[in-house]
Amino acid sequence: IALNQHLHRIQRNDTPNCPICPNSEETVHHFLFECPQYVQEHFILHQKLSRKATSLPFLLTDPLAMTHFLRFINSTGRLKTTFGEVSLPPQPDR
Repeated sequence: IALNQHLHRIQRNDTPNCPICPNSEETVHHFLFECPQYVQEHFILHQKLSRKATSLPFLLTDPLAMTHFLRFINSTGRLKTTFGEVSLPPQPDR
């Protein structure tokens, strides 16, 4: 994933630190749960998924979380330069 900790490990970035939080490495956990840059996005995700929004395994594997998780990713804009706008899964027929 194109976050600074990984990019630094593969020598594609000078620092592993978050561009917003210079004393924190930009890990998946930091990006998804801790970075103050995305407080609004965290709040929206938590409104949709409640306590499950703080579970990385749930966010990455549960089909119920997928649309909300991808909306979070898109709304942060953090991965847009690498992945563009991530497509949302189709909505089930009602």
